[in-house]
Amino acid sequence: MKRSVVTLLMVLLVGISSKTMAQTDNQPNVILITLDGLRWQELFSGADPQLVANKDFVGDTTGLKSQFWRDTPEERRAVLMPFFWNQVQSMGQLHGNRNVGSKVNLTNKMWFSYPGYNEILTGEADDIRITSNRKTDNPNETILERVNKLPAYKGKVAAFGSWDVFPFIVNKTRSGVPVNAGFGIAVGNDLTEREVFLNQLQSEIPSPWGSVRLDAFTNHYAMEYMKRKHPKLVFIAYGETDDFAHDGEYDAYLESAQNTDGLIEKLWEFTQQDPFYKDNTTFIITTDHGRGTMPLNTWKGHGDEVKGSDQVWMVAFGKGVSAKGEVAKEEQLYTDQIAPTVIKNLGVTLEGPSFKGKALSLKQK
Repeated sequence: MKRSVVTLLMVLLVGISSKTMAQTDNQPNVILITLDGLRWQELFSGADPQLVANKDFVGDTTGLKSQFWRDTPEERRAVLMPFFWNQVQSMGQLHGNRNVGSKVNLTNKMWFSYPGYNEILTGEADDIRITSNRKTDNPNETILERVNKLPAYKGKVAAFGSWDVFPFIVNKTRSGVPVNAGFGIAVGNDLTEREVFLNQLQSEIPSPWGSVRLDAFTNHYAMEYMKRKHPKLVFIAYGETDDFAHDGEYDAYLESAQNTDGLIEKLWEFTQQDPFYKDNTTFIITTDHGRGTMPLNTWKGHGDEVKGSDQVWMVAFGKGVSAKGEVAKEEQLYTDQIAPTVIKNLGVTLEGPSFKGKALSLKQK
């Protein structure tokens, strides 16, 4: 008799667990994406007329102009980032074109990567403790860590980045969030054939940089993991645009922006074919900092000494996002609003401190 009661209880517990898991699976998903150091100027106006034919920053000016130069900003941005301007504009919204009044700014005063990512991922700047790009564990809890603490979302959060500092920004050790970044490889006993191949290929294709891998690896590692594990909250951080800019290679910077646009398009197409993500996933895309404009060579850099480095942008589309297109009105948004916006669209309630920034209303009332 006792054995029967125990068996019945186990069946009931399994049933409750399965029901809870199914309910969680039906909740919205969010994919948060960053393009490191991509200026709002290129996103909204395409190739810069002062840089596209500048031999100080371009190897083949004739070829680059043929590839990216068009008569109007609207034409230039569409050829640079066709997915954003041919598809996202019609189904989502793009904020940050300061030429038409839409402004997005950092709230941190550092204006470089680690402080920018901390602000994006925690919802608050930390100008006291986050003051460098050193590989030190983040004392702040990111939304990745906070969501992963929720019993129903444990193991349903993941991060992928091209820069090898992300395990520290996410505080992989404390948070328990899997982070595949830098030159890290896919791990586990259930890897797909493509993940096994990516692990081999990454070691055979040298990156131009010692701390940042090529974005195609980051993208494919993320997509394969999503196919295999179906995480509810995913963070993907592309890095090439920033590094090519620091190197002063404007041609490679533009080509990387165009390539990343295509990678995001493939990611969107995957989510619309996978039943777990289809019609139930919000994309939120931004950048960790801006870049300079004048003097001209400051486009290569950023930081508190480079004017304009705090000027950023934000793009959203998918589940729960109204199709406003390019927002051409006076508005002031801030990067610390991204974390609460992610949580709002994910549809969860977090324990612990509230956000300093206010969540954006992406859905038109």
